[in-house]
Amino acid sequence: MKTQLKCKVEQVIPAFALTFLLLALFFMLNNLNAQTMKVKNVVLVHGAFADGSGWKGIYEILSKKGYNVTIVQNPLSSLEDDVAATYLALDKLDGPAILAGHSWGGAVISQAGNHPKVAALVYIAAFQPDAGESAFTWFSSMPPVAEAGILPPDEKGFVYYSKEKYHQGFSADLSKSESDFMFASQGAFGAKAFVTPLTQAAWKNKPSYGIVATEDKSIRPEIEEKMYVRSNTKIFKIKGSHAVYISQPSAVAKVIIEAAENVSNTHR
Repeated sequence: MKTQLKCKVEQVIPAFALTFLLLALFFMLNNLNAQTMKVKNVVLVHGAFADGSGWKGIYEILSKKGYNVTIVQNPLSSLEDDVAATYLALDKLDGPAILAGHSWGGAVISQAGNHPKVAALVYIAAFQPDAGESAFTWFSSMPPVAEAGILPPDEKGFVYYSKEKYHQGFSADLSKSESDFMFASQGAFGAKAFVTPLTQAAWKNKPSYGIVATEDKSIRPEIEEKMYVRSNTKIFKIKGSHAVYISQPSAVAKVIIEAAENVSNTHR
């Protein structure tokens, strides 16, 4: 009798241990998957007539909150080159990312956003073309305001922003000295990039968030909102110039964080 009981106990214990081990493994893998899907990477793509230095305020806010921030330095020579630079940044990441673009950078992230590591898109006073459309399609959909200072292409096919209009047209809510630095650091923007149609629109497949800069004099706020409404993008209105990402870094960072948290919660 004792021998039979002992045998039964010896049979039950391994079975119980195996069940416990499998349950522990299940919960560990489930927790690991939740951690893996938590979006802690942010890739920032600047627009024309600017460079990556304008992201400093947002970089500091996001970094302090534990996000891994990558700032793309766009060549601005063509849509294809800027998309390639964005892909390089995304390829290096170890997990999903929020891809955010300002101004011309919106066209770039619309094309590059189907990268498998992109979890959501954030448009910051940005163009949001569809496949077959270019940034110029939307820029030219309404007459520019008087303060806008985008010059015609020069003899080499590059476009610059007028020095006389840069402060009022691009960054009126920054100090004159900040605006002068931005003007001095603007990249040469290839005119062909502006008129190159997209071949895909990532906002059709990825959650999208859009910031309308209500005091924008470079891209009319009406154009920004019209694009975002068409794509069913979640819209945030922030009082600021075209350089709203510099003048209102906390408000813009808040939208990026909301996008990251919403995507993370969706995948848990």
